[in-house]
Amino acid sequence: MRRHADRPRKIALSNILGCTMRRSVLVLAAFTSLTLLLSLTLDAATARAQFARGLGTVQGTVLDAHGKPVPEASVTIQTSDGLKPHATHTDSSGHYEFVRYDAGQYDLRAYSKGQFSDWSKHIVIRPKKTTDVTLRMPPESTEKVNVTSNP
Repeated sequence: MRRHADRPRKIALSNILGCTMRRSVLVLAAFTSLTLLLSLTLDAATARAQFARGLGTVQGTVLDAHGKPVPEASVTIQTSDGLKPHATHTDSSGHYEFVRYDAGQYDLRAYSKGQFSDWSKHIVIRPKKTTDVTLRMPPESTEKVNVTSNP
């Protein structure tokens, strides 16, 4: 009769593979989670870098339809979501400047003699940088209206 020690040990193949498979699945899941987390972190860092905190400047000139500077034009700047509007006026050479604005996207337009320029949309202000934007006024309207009264 064989003794207990003489018997070959039965080791189930499923126990070996099961343990290995479980460990492989856990390692793969952990690696996938880490990769996803790293990817999201890098995407967020890239977005923050594009609009990093800091102050920048927007400056430029307002020109009429013939390319001549427009003195005393009103220039409005606002965030691209339509918030925080501010205004300034051009000097005698049509130059304007908005100094120390938070980095981000802004919209600008000018007003002179009853007319608005088109909006210059999504102008990017970068920290410690100056962005130049030329605003162009539309041609002045030549339409005249005669008003008469009947007595």
